[in-house]
Amino acid sequence: MTRPTLILLPGMPLDAAMWEHQRRHLAAAAAIIVPDLTGAETIAALADGVLAAAPDRFALAGLSMGGYVAMEIMRRAPDRVTRLALMDTNPFPDTAEQTANRRAAVELARQGKLRQVVAATMPRMIHPLHMGNQTLVDSIHAQAERVGVEGYARQQAAIITRADSRPGLPAIACPTLVLCGEADALSSVEVHADMAAAIPGARFVPVAEAGHMAPMEQPQAVTALMYDWLVNR
Repeated sequence: MTRPTLILLPGMPLDAAMWEHQRRHLAAAAAIIVPDLTGAETIAALADGVLAAAPDRFALAGLSMGGYVAMEIMRRAPDRVTRLALMDTNPFPDTAEQTANRRAAVELARQGKLRQVVAATMPRMIHPLHMGNQTLVDSIHAQAERVGVEGYARQQAAIITRADSRPGLPAIACPTLVLCGEADALSSVEVHADMAAAIPGARFVPVAEAGHMAPMEQPQAVTALMYDWLVNR
C-alpha cells in the first residue's frame, strides 16, 4: 500500500528544521514534503507554489504562517486535501497595528538586525520554561539566518496581505486537527478553540508547557497527536 503524502508548512522565519522530530518519526506513515515558503510576497502565490508541486491528494499541516497558507490551499483546492492540521495559527487578517510592527521589523532586519529582531520576539514565540533551552533557541536563530533578510521580508509582506479565513472554515470537510501551545502568546487557546468550533468535526488540542512553537517545544506530544490524526482519524 502506497504511503500517503504529508505536506508540512513551516512558520516565519522558519524552514524544514522546525519539523525535524515530526519528519523523523512520521516518515514510516507518510512521504513527507516541506516546501520552501520564502519565494513569494503573497499567501496566494505561496499556496499556488505548494499546489503546483504537490501530488493530486495529500495531508496538510501548517504552523503560524504555514497555517495561513494551508487555509488558502483549502479555499483553492479543498478536494485535494485528505486531512488538515492547523497549528499555532489564526484565521484573522492583519490588524493595522500588526502591519506597522511587521514593517518596522523588516526595516530593522534590512539594517542588519535580523538576529536582534528574532531575539526580541523569542519570549512570545516559546514558553517561558523553554527560554533556557539553548538548542531550541539556537535552532530558531539558525532557521531565520537561512531564510535570510529578503526571505523574511517577503514572508512579512505575504502575512500583511493575507485574507480573512473565517468565512471558509465551516466549508472544511476533511478530518481536521487544531492544535496550539497552551501558552501561545501570538495566537491564543481561545482563538484555536473558536477556529475548531467553526470547522465541522474538528478536534482541538491544547499542548501543555508550549507556546507558539509547539512542534519544537513539545515534539513528542505533537508528533503523537499528528500520528493519530494521520493514521486513525
